[in-house]
Amino acid sequence: MKSILASLLILFVVNTAKAQNFKNEFGFKTENDAYLATLNDRYYTNGLFIYYRRAINPEKLGENIEKKTYEISIGQKIYTPYWGQVAKKEDQDRPFAGYLYAGAAYSIFYKKESVLKTSIELGTVGPNSLAQDAQKFLHKTVGFYTPAGWEYQIRNEIAVNLSGNYSKLIHRSSDNAVDFSGQGYANLGTTFSGLGASLLFRAGKLNQLFNSAYHNAVIGDAKTKSLNSSEFFFYAKPQLNIVAYDATIQGSIFNNDSPVTFGIKPIVFEQQFGVNYSSKRFTADFNVIFKTKEVKSIAKAQNYGGLSLYYRFGKI
Repeated sequence: MKSILASLLILFVVNTAKAQNFKNEFGFKTENDAYLATLNDRYYTNGLFIYYRRAINPEKLGENIEKKTYEISIGQKIYTPYWGQVAKKEDQDRPFAGYLYAGAAYSIFYKKESVLKTSIELGTVGPNSLAQDAQKFLHKTVGFYTPAGWEYQIRNEIAVNLSGNYSKLIHRSSDNAVDFSGQGYANLGTTFSGLGASLLFRAGKLNQLFNSAYHNAVIGDAKTKSLNSSEFFFYAKPQLNIVAYDATIQGSIFNNDSPVTFGIKPIVFEQQFGVNYSSKRFTADFNVIFKTKEVKSIAKAQNYGGLSLYYRFGKI
């Protein structure tokens, strides 16, 4: 009898621990220069993204793969000159522009702590992106000024963009409190084309890349146990970007009928700082990004902040 009770207790504990993992994640990310309280409202002025992710059945994975996930998303980015109220086109140092898309992504997390993510986005640049309406609605809601100058925005163009990202752990300290990862990406599309490389530094309470909230990898059951039941870490990521094309600055790659366009800076450096907290059920992340000039005009460098919140559900 005692052995039966002991077996039931072990089974309960195992199932309870198992139930703490979830296969689905839903949440959003918002980006805005107002998060830095600098009183600037310029260039990349607002972004809103909604995500749904799901882990793939681990029984279908190869020996060297810890987990796989897929993702669907919708998002909108809004760009303005140095101010959202520049009525004359000759005074604009960057075009008004909007980008609206729906996307899908597929991520593979390898046992040796590398991550490969491929994605596609389909959408539009131009008035069809609804960026003008979104900014006017947002400003009216919070009592800001009325935007002016959107009649000179980048014209409508279909957006098809492909992206690939690869991350690899370089080193983690023996106490698992600090690690470094190398990252690279490549974009090819009618809106954004280019490539870049970065070095990610994390410090705090960490998990492996295949279990970390930084890579949206908390969902699913990895074959290797997490280092911690939750995460809390600070991170920094210097990144070098080589820009080949940006339709929100240069207009359509197929025509030149946009009333205001500029050339691009082919090399852009950015620095990201952030803090991330994640439990089995929730993730909260806040970061700030500082970028060098992107536009060949009198435009200045820019900075903005981002806030992400995610909720996980659907017990495995």
